[in-house]
Amino acid sequence: MPKFRAFLRSFAICAALALLSVPSLAQDKTAAAKPAAQASGVYYEIFVRAFYDTNGDGIGDLNGVTAKLDYIKSLGVSGIWLMPINPSPTYHGYDITDYEGINPQYGTLKDFKTLLAEAHKRGITVVMDMVINHTSDQHPWFKAALNPEDPHHDWYLWAKPGTDLQAISAVGGPAWHRASNGAYYEGTFTGAMPDLNYDNPAVRKAMIDVGRFWLQQGVDGFRLDAAQHIYDDLRSDMSDPIALQKNVRWWAEYRHALEATDPHVWLVGEVSRQNPDDLTPYMGPLNTVFDFPLAAQLIGSVSQERNLGIGRGLEFTYAAYRQHDHGAFDDAPFLSNHDQQRVMSQLDDNMAHMRLAAALLLTLPGHPFIYYGEELGMQGSKPDENIREPMRWYRNGKGPGTASWKDWSTTDDAAVSVQAQDADPASLLNLYRTLISWRRQVSALRDGVLRNVPISDPHGLAYILQDAQSRVLVVHNLSRDARTFELGSDAQVSSVLLQSNGGVVLAKGKLTLPPYTTAVLR
Repeated sequence: MPKFRAFLRSFAICAALALLSVPSLAQDKTAAAKPAAQASGVYYEIFVRAFYDTNGDGIGDLNGVTAKLDYIKSLGVSGIWLMPINPSPTYHGYDITDYEGINPQYGTLKDFKTLLAEAHKRGITVVMDMVINHTSDQHPWFKAALNPEDPHHDWYLWAKPGTDLQAISAVGGPAWHRASNGAYYEGTFTGAMPDLNYDNPAVRKAMIDVGRFWLQQGVDGFRLDAAQHIYDDLRSDMSDPIALQKNVRWWAEYRHALEATDPHVWLVGEVSRQNPDDLTPYMGPLNTVFDFPLAAQLIGSVSQERNLGIGRGLEFTYAAYRQHDHGAFDDAPFLSNHDQQRVMSQLDDNMAHMRLAAALLLTLPGHPFIYYGEELGMQGSKPDENIREPMRWYRNGKGPGTASWKDWSTTDDAAVSVQAQDADPASLLNLYRTLISWRRQVSALRDGVLRNVPISDPHGLAYILQDAQSRVLVVHNLSRDARTFELGSDAQVSSVLLQSNGGVVLAKGKLTLPPYTTAVLR
């Protein structure tokens, strides 16, 4: 391990000059300079329909989210992301019929404003899903657009003579769909989701007005659905620099316009690409994008118990982000979301791997996202309905507030519940709470610049995180066996600051980590 020892030698010199202390929130100038809600930087994704039901109709509602804000607060998260809450003909809500309305199954605008007020009292920001690449085919705009003489006709994309009606969309299905009037319109996802025409200034203005409306209600920001598909509609567009340029130009216009209403609006984009180079152009127009390449790498490394180049890849990616965002930095790492197999199912119900995946995610800088129920180890595999199932509040699966919009499809038992895990210090739920609390204690875990530390052991991962207040070395043992890292007698690492499992030993220049353990060192 010569490289690792050499690094630690230089690290020790810096540590000797300024030994770390765990910063309190009051002492942490970086945290103090930001809104209080940025204490941990972690966000929690909620499918309202599945979360908590307050009126007994089996469907989770906005009042249910309000009722569970103290639970959400207990996790230590900084904010919540609500999947679509607008009126929609479908259970999932990603085809909207009224952009300034609330789905009546979820409640009213008054209920939503109550949720916003109560969340803000607890220092929790609220991010809405903004689905503006397409509307529902039941939206009044599209119904009006069926008349070629109506101004709304040009709000959508219609086939012209010579259009290839067999073209494949960017997501793999048919791109063109026949309308009731016999004409063909573009729908990247399905025929029920006709794409809007963003070359039309009226569309751009309408969607900016929608964003401003919700900011005026008190929303803190937006998760931008299908952010790459505003112009990236066909499979042939996926590597088209013109489509990318038009996407980026639109989001820059959108952000600039919304900042006139709220200078602090926060925008996170869904850019579902597996090459980090495809994400970097969006850094700047947006605050951040979901790190899909990293999600696959984290799950792969945990499953294989090997470091698949995580630190090296992140060091490169983060540097590219900073270059595009004029020196600023942010990231939105995650393990899974509402479109993907749940983490515990990807990891074949291996609890040790699940705990390790959580530790990897929550010791990375930026704004990690957690999908509701992930903190309990809920399972779920496709189809989509089965990864959006009711939140498990009770051991027996039933009780006040349990949503029942569908039955569970998994073999999760009584242990996979808030009731079973809440008071158990060894539970996955409390591990999530602990890991998130680390980010409040040590600002570098949240805001630090990452530098990879090469080590020869393929089952280890190590990196430095440093900001103006703190500098730490994070080391992960990815394997089922204890590993000892030879630090060298001159390393002078001062102490183990935090550890995920206990049993970490730092002595005589050697760091021993039990299986699947994470340590944060001064």
